[in-house]
Amino acid sequence: MDTADDLDIGEVSRRTGIRPSALRYYEKRGLIASNGRAGLRRQYAPDVLERLALLSAAQSSGFSLDEIADLLAASSSDSTLRRRLSDKADELDRRIDDLVRMREGLRHAAGCPHPRLAECPDFRRALQAFAPVTRQ
Repeated sequence: MDTADDLDIGEVSRRTGIRPSALRYYEKRGLIASNGRAGLRRQYAPDVLERLALLSAAQSSGFSLDEIADLLAASSSDSTLRRRLSDKADELDRRIDDLVRMREGLRHAAGCPHPRLAECPDFRRALQAFAPVTRQ
C-alpha cells in the first residue's frame, strides 16, 4: 500500500548511506519490508530508517545478520535471546577494554621519549595485552 510519505529505494539509500543492493538483500532476508513499488522502484515506509539504524548499530556491535533477525523476531519473554544479548554485552565490554588499552598505548607512543618505541617498556607492556594467546 503506497502512501505519499513513502520513500523510494534511492531516497532510503541516500539518507542512510546503504547501497540499494544491500537494501534489497536486507529485504530478501526479511530484515526490512517494502510497501510495494512505484514503477520499478521499491517504496518503503519512513520507519524503515529507524529499522536500518538499528541494523547498522547491531552490526557495528558485532551482531551477525542471523542474530539481528532473531532479535527482531523474538518476543520479550525469549530467555535464550536475553542470555545471548547479555553474552554479547559482555563481549562488547571486553572489546571496549581492549580498545581503551590500545588508545592509551597509542597516546603513550605519541609522546614517548625513548629513541626507539620498540624499546620502551611501557609500550611493550601495552602490546602484551594484544599478544595472541598460545595453548600448551
